Amino acid sequence: MEQHEGNASRPADDGWWSGRLHELWSVADRTQDVTGLADLLYDMLLHMPGVLAVVGTRWSGGLLHYLRGVTRSEPTPSYVELEREYGESTAPGARHGAHDSGPDGGPDGGPAVTVHEMAELDGDLPHVRFLAAAGVRGVAECTVPLGQGGRVSFMVGTADVSAIDGTLRTRLRQVAEVTVVSDRRIMVRRQNELRQVSDAFLAEASLQMDSSLDVEKTVRRVARTAVPAVAEGCVLHLRLPDGLTPVAFAHMDAGEQQWLGEVADGDPWLTRVLERVVDGGQGVVLKGEELVGGPFGPASSGAGRAVRALSVNPLMARGRTLGTLTFLYHRVDMAEDASRFLADLAARAALAVDTSTLYEQRRRHVVSLQRHLLPRELPRIPGLTLSSAYEVGDVSLDVGGDFYDAVPTARGGVTLLIGDVCGRGAEAAALTGLARHTLRTLIEDGSTPEHALGRLNEALVREGTSRFVTALLAVLVPGGAGFHLRYWSAGHPAPLLRRADGTVEELTAHGDLLGVLDTVEYGSDTARVEPGDALVLFTDGVTEARAADGTFYESGLRTAVARQGAGGGDGFAERLARAVVEFRAAGADDIAVLVAQAGVAA
Repeated sequence: MEQHEGNASRPADDGWWSGRLHELWSVADRTQDVTGLADLLYDMLLHMPGVLAVVGTRWSGGLLHYLRGVTRSEPTPSYVELEREYGESTAPGARHGAHDSGPDGGPDGGPAVTVHEMAELDGDLPHVRFLAAAGVRGVAECTVPLGQGGRVSFMVGTADVSAIDGTLRTRLRQVAEVTVVSDRRIMVRRQNELRQVSDAFLAEASLQMDSSLDVEKTVRRVARTAVPAVAEGCVLHLRLPDGLTPVAFAHMDAGEQQWLGEVADGDPWLTRVLERVVDGGQGVVLKGEELVGGPFGPASSGAGRAVRALSVNPLMARGRTLGTLTFLYHRVDMAEDASRFLADLAARAALAVDTSTLYEQRRRHVVSLQRHLLPRELPRIPGLTLSSAYEVGDVSLDVGGDFYDAVPTARGGVTLLIGDVCGRGAEAAALTGLARHTLRTLIEDGSTPEHALGRLNEALVREGTSRFVTALLAVLVPGGAGFHLRYWSAGHPAPLLRRADGTVEELTAHGDLLGVLDTVEYGSDTARVEPGDALVLFTDGVTEARAADGTFYESGLRTAVARQGAGGGDGFAERLARAVVEFRAAGADDIAVLVAQAGVAA
């Protein structure tokens, strides 16, 4: 190798070039991106005889992403990011100079080299200006295709077109061929890696999205899971009565969260894009000139300048378009690589959102129906404070069979009733309505509790149902400073009496289930309810609630009643029901609680 000073060193023979080319192949085999070849490739071309400058550009259609260049006076590569649209007719490969090396560039059909006079080139293009500043008069250009429809162009500048001989053209073609082969190898490797990562990500995303039937939690998990694993930003819009509405968004930079939320909520350009996707039912990837006019891309301001591509996929499930899933990218190739994967992710997200939405709708319907099976409000009874609570517990969202009511009686008293129909669903709901309204109507008409329970049993037996019913009626009659209590039980859990001093007693209650035998016997007893005392009635959803360690709530029920009753009669039932819900990790039965506390004005 002939030695020269600094950047003027020149190869003496082909041995120098062969060694460098072998080195380039070795680097190409290891690199993760074709830009990893840049330093060595540019150095090789710059050391060719007569070469003044080398510049490379990366294109997608007419969009110029960046240029990288070296000159004799400045051999360290300079890099300029542009992301500017110049049009297809201006892009490399669309023009040919007077000195073409041939239609296919060589006998093996490799990359073609085109030779230009500088005067033939558009002086407004940044890479042409770069060459002109280095004193270039002749240019050898070789353009090679890359994955996802992109291409890279290498331009070697000399002091005169005559300096571009066969050797230079051949060597330019050789480095271009290395780039092509390296890019293909990288594409195959990247596709394999992307497929593995995508499969793993989709599996994890599905688990995350399916782990909740709450709509709000589901959509937040979609956004949170995707950033930054998939893209730099994510926005999920749903079609609500007021139109497309952002319901979740995430950005890898916490400082840009507010910006992304504002853009998602009201940017007209983005709204038009989303509506186009919803109307067409097809996902889109926007980049380059397609981002002009919006809040993204180099032409925008603020955080949006870093965005190089935008993908929008419709959320479609069960034949309906629910909304859109939008991702922001800082690299165009990431958006293009992930297009099929994103469609799959959007489909899974749509199904999860739709399932959560349907679940929420059904939950509201069940709760509404359940409320219609319960009294709208409790009566005001002098000397008593009544409170009630109901918690739906079944994850399958079938209507439960718990019920309660309070019926004012003569002499300022009240009859409390509570019960539970075995099972869930439509039949249980029908029997719940039958049980509650039968007992209430009979009590209002003056029937005794024994007679009311007997009539209900007859009605249930006549229905021929396979379900049984438990019930408990408690009559409170004013007497002295407090109330006289008498109660009747038909297989229902025994009530508790919390005394004013905080002690808790269980009132004995036995009796046969309703709806099983033609003739039943009821357990009955009496007690005294003094001022400050509270009578607590509940269904077995309270006693059978279980903690994660298998402990039943029944074991700590007396303690809970003592503690929750310390807050007074107002809200006593709600506090107790909430404590049960917080305790249970298992047990899907509904919870009904009815409390009457004496000595507190209604």
